[in-house]
Amino acid sequence: MSLRNLKRNLVSLFFCLFIFSCSAQEPKVSGDAQYLKNFITVYNYLQQYYVEDVDARTLYEGALRGMMESLQDPYTVYLDVQDMRGLTDTTSGNFYGVGLSISKMNKSTPDKPAYVDVVSPIEDTPGFKAGIQAGDKIIEINGEPTPEMSMEDVLSHLRGPKGTPVEVTILRGKTATFKRTLVRDLIQVPVVNSAMIGKIGYVKLIQFTPDTAPEMEKAIKSFEAQGGYKGLIIDLRNNPGGLLDSAVACADKFIESGTVVSTKSRIPSENKTFSASKNNTLIKKGIPIVVLINKGSASASEILSGALKDYHIAYLVGERTYGKGSVQQVVPLREFDGTHDGVKLTVARYYSPSDCNIDKIGIPPDREIKFTEYTDEQTKSFIKMTDDEVIPKYVEAHPGMTEDDIASYASVLQKEYNLDLKLLRRLIRLETMKTKKPLVYDLDYDVQLNEAIKIINTENFSSLVRSTLTLKDLQELAEKEEKEKADTSAEK
Repeated sequence: MSLRNLKRNLVSLFFCLFIFSCSAQEPKVSGDAQYLKNFITVYNYLQQYYVEDVDARTLYEGALRGMMESLQDPYTVYLDVQDMRGLTDTTSGNFYGVGLSISKMNKSTPDKPAYVDVVSPIEDTPGFKAGIQAGDKIIEINGEPTPEMSMEDVLSHLRGPKGTPVEVTILRGKTATFKRTLVRDLIQVPVVNSAMIGKIGYVKLIQFTPDTAPEMEKAIKSFEAQGGYKGLIIDLRNNPGGLLDSAVACADKFIESGTVVSTKSRIPSENKTFSASKNNTLIKKGIPIVVLINKGSASASEILSGALKDYHIAYLVGERTYGKGSVQQVVPLREFDGTHDGVKLTVARYYSPSDCNIDKIGIPPDREIKFTEYTDEQTKSFIKMTDDEVIPKYVEAHPGMTEDDIASYASVLQKEYNLDLKLLRRLIRLETMKTKKPLVYDLDYDVQLNEAIKIINTENFSSLVRSTLTLKDLQELAEKEEKEKADTSAEK
């Protein structure tokens, strides 16, 4: 048995020791004490008889990792000293990495390898610029397969000093694979981008931090200062979430009163209700609001979009969200040599105002609008075009390209690579903007944003939003349909 597997099999040893050292509580049942006794016996046996000297900390970290992994919860993990530092950097919005929000299942099987799932790329980062998309899977990092890696291993591979490279192998769809070398950079995550589109205010929330709600309010007030707005579009696409309090503060700008979100747990202190206050309401009643969502919208994004949907305040356009309906807490452990490790564990699940949890389900849009889906052959063609670097080379050789130039070159590329003209124009446009301020929106390419604009400009929004179902209604309807389907199958 390898040392790595040995460490994982010691699933609870040192975590139990930590609990006993930090709490005067007795074990719940006698079995707990026996488990602890067995672990101590194994630990002592390893120290005395294992073929090589074993470092106590190695066994300690292996035991904690193994215990967290045994729960089969990708959000419940052991955090070593480096992970704890990285977590602090991430929540502060600054760290060196590749700019991908990811998740990973702990258990890997031959039928379902535990690849790294890309929840969403962070805009204007190495991962985003390399064309990595929400829904892609990282199957190798620097040639090492990811299924057997822990989430901590993955993060330590992806993060590193500024300017250093890391190679990732991406699986897109069922068969298309390609490699990308990403150069680590300082990831400074902006929280809000905004602009007026005619008389419609457009606000893109990129991540939920303590600054998100104040920045969103500032953007909306700027729309008022520009002569007012007749509708709002809140863009939550590829927003992986962030702080629950931040999502609540944003929702409080739209909801006059009532529950924004509640958390439920077997731990009484984690059963909480977060409510809106009329004093914080910013948006007037009757303003058409469209929220854009996709499979990269997760966690706090789902709290905000779910609350606005349940109160019939906003109309959701796009694609089903990711489906992360759980709440985590980071617990620092006792200090070793002036440093801290810790654990992050799921302590509760959150519920929308209609009392619906969307974990592993996601939130469906009120109107589904998808971008063009490509065949495997087209995906391979896209990968080839990217590998050939034809767009960067052409743009570098033709500085100052106009929209007419972009359209002309896109037509040339389409003949060779058989890809959608809108996509090609967008890729060329993004390349021309690399040395400039990134685009806030792209109406030529963005079919979901165009649909949102059409809804506000031409449709009876009040009637439209009143006709939508709450998340609880949708869940009950799905359960009813599933039961009817099962009954029909049983009758046959």
